[in-house]
This record gives sequence, C-alpha cells and structure tokens, in this order.
Amino acid sequence: MELLRLEHLKKQYSQNELSVMALDDINLSVSDGEFLSIMGTSGSGKSTMLNILGCLDSPTSGSYYLDGEDVAKFKDEKLAEIRNKKIGFVFQSFNLLPKLSSLENVELPMVYAGVPKKIRHERAAIALEKVGLGKRVKHKPNELSGGQRQRVAIARALVNEPAILMADEPTGNLDSRSTVEIMEIFQGLNDDGTTIVMVTHEPDVAQYTKRIALFKDGHIIKDELVQNRTLAGGGIA
Repeated sequence: MELLRLEHLKKQYSQNELSVMALDDINLSVSDGEFLSIMGTSGSGKSTMLNILGCLDSPTSGSYYLDGEDVAKFKDEKLAEIRNKKIGFVFQSFNLLPKLSSLENVELPMVYAGVPKKIRHERAAIALEKVGLGKRVKHKPNELSGGQRQRVAIARALVNEPAILMADEPTGNLDSRSTVEIMEIFQGLNDDGTTIVMVTHEPDVAQYTKRIALFKDGHIIKDELVQNRTLAGGGIA
C-alpha cells in the first residue's frame, strides 16, 4: 500500500532578490513498510526534502499525499496535528530535554496529544524496552552514552505509533559501534512493519536501508533498491 506520494513537487526560496530552486519537479512514492534513504551532498535538496516529508515545511507547488491526504494544501495548525499523529522524528542531535528522565522524554509527544498519565507511563516504558533501554528509564541524558540517547529519541519517535518514521542523519554524532547498534534497531523496526525514511550522507549507512534516492541540485538522479544490503547483525542480504 502506498503511504506517501509526491507529484511534480517544487520548493523555491527567495533571498535578496535571488531565487533558489531547492527541489525541482520531484516525483516520488514510498510504500508502507519501506526503508528508504535519501542521499546527496550538502545543498542537494535532501534536507529540504525531509522537512517537507515531515510536514515541517510546505512546497511552493505540486502535491504531497500522506496516507491519502494532500498535506501540501494544509495550514500550519493542521500540519502540526499531522506531525504529532502520523510522523515520528529522529534527529542527529537527539533533541532530548536534559532535566527529564528517559521515560519523561519519551512521554512528551503523548503529553501534547493529551494521553492520560498512566497510559503515558506504560507506553513509554514499552517503547524504551523495545530499544533495549528498559533498565534506563530513570536515567537523564547526561547519564547515557550517545548511542543510548539516540535510542531514547527513537523510543520517543515511536511512542505515538506513527505511520512513518523520519530520521535526519541519525548516526551523524555516533561512533561506528553505536552506528551499527542504531541501524540494527532501525532494521528490526522495519522488519516489524515500521516505514522509515532516513537522510544520510554516508554511503555505508545507506547500505543498511532497502532503497536509496540520490539527490543532486534539487533533482532525484537515481532511485534504486540496495544491492548486497548490510545486515546490522552481521552479513549481507
């Protein structure tokens, strides 16, 4: 089943009488259960693409269908609702609140969604268990390693059971060992049915995904399935 589709999408920025076409006539579809990486050098349009896919920005023209709705036409309030209900975000810098425990950080999206406290606790604990941090629920970010902090961020992104998980350079601040651990979690989530779209500039990280869309100068110049896919648990697929 198709989860998202972009049709003739464009994003243009104007600055000091100069016009920059960040995305130019993008056509892309992602099916339920896919694991797509968006690659490209700095300025290629990949971050702009993720911002639009995550409803953090709107296109200048064209259509963006998410779960059957053309969200390109939505206003800010409706976009915020879509972000909270249908999209989970994982960022390079983790974006955890330093004074809150792991459990409290994971609970935050449910606080905004108005979920009762008891249910928040239960769901946050389950999400942390799923990423291997069931024994770290009371730890604050400064008591965790970089890889553990990213796991908390992943649990937070999953806790509202979003339709799609968006990850922006999720291994950018991690060492090689933690990178493998995080990609193993992503692969496990994807095997369980979670749809993931991930921006990365690292080819070896993209090899953990199932499909790569390569951006250059606002265009998709290549979109293909990953051959000899790396398995985080060892081996290739």
